[in-house]
Amino acid sequence: MRLGYVLSCNENGPADLIERATAAERAGFEGLWISDHYHPWPDDQGQCPFVWSMIGALSQVCSLPITTAVTCPTVRIHPAVVAQAAATSAVLTSGEFALGVGTGEALNERPSALDLDAWTRATARAAV
Repeated sequence: MRLGYVLSCNENGPADLIERATAAERAGFEGLWISDHYHPWPDDQGQCPFVWSMIGALSQVCSLPITTAVTCPTVRIHPAVVAQAAATSAVLTSGEFALGVGTGEALNERPSALDLDAWTRATARAAV
């Protein structure tokens, strides 16, 4: 059996995630999963650091394998950008990165106040 540690971006800021990852490695965990969301589940959590920056930072402070849990390469980040970020993460972690991919959850893929359907129209973007 292998035991991993989940780094919840929904509930922790960047410094806390780094602290938790290094503590997990010291405690003997064998891997990290890190959530990839734009917006936390409830508004009062107020976190969700950018997962790709976090993976870069984590790669410099611990040697555990890292997996995204999960990235949605369709709504907020173009699939080609996700591929580039994953390839960079694999290099930074000496091949110890796995891209977890899923369909996403509307609740935390975008802030509810932002109407992305309206935003996609050129007239809406020009008005900003």
